[in-house]
Amino acid sequence: MREKSVFNFQSIFEAIIWLFYVGLYKYSYLVDHARLPAVGKAVFPFPEIGLYAIVSTLYLIPYYRWAVPQLLYNKRYIALFLLTLVVFIFITTYNNIGVSWIFFQFNQNHPTGIFFDRESAGFFMDWNMIMTDFIAFSSIAFARFSYQNQQERHQIERDHLKLQLTLLKNQLQPHFLFNTLNSLYGMSLAGSKETPRFILLLSNMMQYILYECDRQMVSLQGEVRFMEGYFELEQKKYPEASISFFVHSIPQEIQLPAMLILPLIENSFKHGRHKIQNDSTVRAELTVKNNKLEFQIKNDKVAITSFPRKTLPGGIGLVNIKKRLELYYPERHELLLNESDQSYNAKLTINL
Repeated sequence: MREKSVFNFQSIFEAIIWLFYVGLYKYSYLVDHARLPAVGKAVFPFPEIGLYAIVSTLYLIPYYRWAVPQLLYNKRYIALFLLTLVVFIFITTYNNIGVSWIFFQFNQNHPTGIFFDRESAGFFMDWNMIMTDFIAFSSIAFARFSYQNQQERHQIERDHLKLQLTLLKNQLQPHFLFNTLNSLYGMSLAGSKETPRFILLLSNMMQYILYECDRQMVSLQGEVRFMEGYFELEQKKYPEASISFFVHSIPQEIQLPAMLILPLIENSFKHGRHKIQNDSTVRAELTVKNNKLEFQIKNDKVAITSFPRKTLPGGIGLVNIKKRLELYYPERHELLLNESDQSYNAKLTINL
C-alpha cells in the first residue's frame, strides 16, 4: 500500500514543484546567472538550459520519493540528517559537474557552451540554488510521508471497521436464534398445530441469516421478507394480539446492512405487553421516499417497577444497532427511542 501510485495530492504537488520550480524558476535563475546574450523576444531563448535544469535535478527523485519517507517511517532521524548532508553537499556537486560536462559536449559551439563549460569545471556552485532545491524537494518528501501515513491509518480504520461489523453481526445472529428457539420450545410444550409452520419459517429465516447476510450490504427487499417472517412468527405465538407490519414502496435497488433493523423489532417484542394481555398491539411501518428510509415500531409496554432498570437482562440488540448506525451512516441517521408507562416507540430515519 505504501508504494501505491495514484493520482492524488502528493502527485499533484510533485508535478507543481517540477513544473513551476524546476521548469520555470530554476530555468530563469540559471539563465540570469549564465550572463548569456539576449535573443530577441523569445519566451524561452535557451531551451538547453531548461533541459539542463530538469536533468540535473533528476538525481533527487530517489531521495525524496524513497529515502526520506522510509527513514522517517523507521524513525532514523540521524541517518536522514547525514544522508541530507551527503546529498546536497557532495552528490549535488558531482552530479552538476557530470551533467554539465555531458551538455557541454553537445553545445560546444552554442552560446550556452560557455555556461556548461564553467559548470563542468565546478566553478559555478550556487548555495542559494542548493538551499531552494533542499526546501522544494524536502517538502515533497514530507508530503509523501504524511500522505502515506494517512493512507495507512485509513486502511487500518477500514480493516477495523470490517472486523467490528463482523463481530457485531456474529453477536446478533445467535441472539436472534436464542430468542426464537425459546419461542419454539414454548409452542412445542403447548402442542400447537402451528409448530411445523413455525419451524419452516425459522428454517427460512436462518437460511437467510447464514447465507445472505455474509455480504456487507443486502437487498432491502430481502430484509423486508425476513422481517415479515419474523412478524408472522410472533403473530402465530400470540394470535389474540394485534401484530402488524406495513411496508410502502420499496425500490429494488435499495441496499442496507444485513439485519440492521432487527434489534428494534426484537426489543419491541421482548418488552411488549402482548405476551401477557391479549388486547395489546405491536405496529411497525417501513417507508422509503426521496432516498430516505423511515422505520417506526410501537408496542404496548409491560410496566416493570419492581426492579431497577439497569438490572434487567438484554440490551445487546440496541447497543448493536447504535454502533452499526455510527459505522455505516455517520451523521446521516437519527434513532429516536421514546418510552412511557404504557408504550414504547422507536423511530429510525436514514439518509441512504
